[in-house]
Amino acid sequence: MSHAGESAIDTLVAAAEPAAPKAMADLLSRFARAGLLLDAGGDAPGMITGVTEDSRQVGGGRLFVAVPGFHVDGHAFVTAAGVGGAAAVLVEHHVSGADVPQIVVRDARAALAEAAAWWYGDPSRELGVIGITGTDGKTTTSFLAAAALEAAGLRTGLIGTVETRVGGVRERHAAHVTTPGAPELQATLRAMVNAGDQATVLETTSHALELRRVAGISYDAAVFTNLTHEHLELHGTFERYREAKVRLFEMLAGEPKTAGGRVWPKVAVVNLDDGSAPWFVRAAVAAGARILGYGAAPDAVVRPTAVQEDAQRLRMAYDAPSGPGELSLRLAGRFNVHNALAVVALCEGLGLDPAAVRAGLEAVTGVPGRMERIDAGQPFGVIVDYAHSPASLETVLDLLAPVAAAAGGSLIAVFGSAGERDRAKRAAMGRVAGERCRLVIAADEDPRGEDGTAIVEEIVVGAVAAGKTGGTDVLGIPDRRSAIAEAFAKAEPGDIVLLAGKGHETTILYADHALPWDEAAVARETLAAMGWPTGG
Repeated sequence: MSHAGESAIDTLVAAAEPAAPKAMADLLSRFARAGLLLDAGGDAPGMITGVTEDSRQVGGGRLFVAVPGFHVDGHAFVTAAGVGGAAAVLVEHHVSGADVPQIVVRDARAALAEAAAWWYGDPSRELGVIGITGTDGKTTTSFLAAAALEAAGLRTGLIGTVETRVGGVRERHAAHVTTPGAPELQATLRAMVNAGDQATVLETTSHALELRRVAGISYDAAVFTNLTHEHLELHGTFERYREAKVRLFEMLAGEPKTAGGRVWPKVAVVNLDDGSAPWFVRAAVAAGARILGYGAAPDAVVRPTAVQEDAQRLRMAYDAPSGPGELSLRLAGRFNVHNALAVVALCEGLGLDPAAVRAGLEAVTGVPGRMERIDAGQPFGVIVDYAHSPASLETVLDLLAPVAAAAGGSLIAVFGSAGERDRAKRAAMGRVAGERCRLVIAADEDPRGEDGTAIVEEIVVGAVAAGKTGGTDVLGIPDRRSAIAEAFAKAEPGDIVLLAGKGHETTILYADHALPWDEAAVARETLAAMGWPTGG
């Protein structure tokens, strides 16, 4: 039975918790085989009742993993974990004065992931696991992939930015983390197995790869969408960002497995039109995976042969190893050609029925917060999209520009940039919008612990560098609701107002609170306050 406030998926995940304790010796052996164990300690417990990185959840004999964090270090809570009832702790170095058995490991993050996989019985070995990575397009490609697999007869779970699906239950994902922490991730995979899922599509971010959240997962297929400037606050350089993404393809190494009633070949799907493709191809070759390149590149095995688009649909013809095909997608935006081709290539590699795959792709009506149209009868267009990098903002604006021009209008953009994240992209996003929009309004996205006004000003500086004038055609309005109202007030017939960066997200994160937020709902409320749809 669900507790108050607990969702249906929360209930399924909670039910996936193993009922019986497990022998610590088995886990130590696993650490030793993985090269993680440095010191097993002389007084390690015989049994443990769970695995956690939260010292507040160690009661009853759980294993606490002291993970070094960006703001706090888990080693500072080792003593508290012992007092709270932890059976033992995993540490990267001994903590003096703590009255609890300490097991020293080489990498606490990797050890946490391996321990979580072990605790939940390695559920990824009982599922076909498709990992999708890239700067942009992960979410739409994941939605398309899940739909294609389902249409081909495979009951499919999903873990991603927008949504989680377990056993046919679908729920919006409220957290601002695409790939959850290792214990939650492994518990969700176990819930999928218990619910009868045969496969899962897992959006696999650079954070998840760099921070080892997905260590211990048995991947069968990997899809690379593209790579542009993003997340340098974590990785430091573009090269290290790429290295993190490439790890997903390195994780394809190993023999094909039997799971979910079928054999899963090792498949690597690579966008050959992206400049970083060679790194992913090399990793796939080293892993022994079958490579299927897609795109317009001459050596792509899944290639578009014709594309037609309008404001509502995308029609395309393509060539694939199984033969030519045609698709009519209920998605706008030429960039979705690559997203669809990626899924066609994936399903070719998995040996799924091409006709069923096409039917699944054509059944997708949209993705929340991705090119979502808000129409209350107003004389200007409103689009909600998750674009939050310079490249994705440029792509969306370039898509919308001819639509606005055809209606005799121009573009207005409202967007921000996340606090405690890649600072370098802020001015770049301002420049991109400044070059393409009649009006740019910089607003809060997720300031977190940073000064939101300062973030907004960094964006404004980029737009000014592109020729805009502060206070005239580039405005800094941190309060996002006010920024949207100002954009709508200045919109003229035929204009398109792009609300970018929040998309599906349900909160705006500040240092001391999370403000409930629904971008589409706020847009509709603002339009209603202006008289739409009650007459304008």
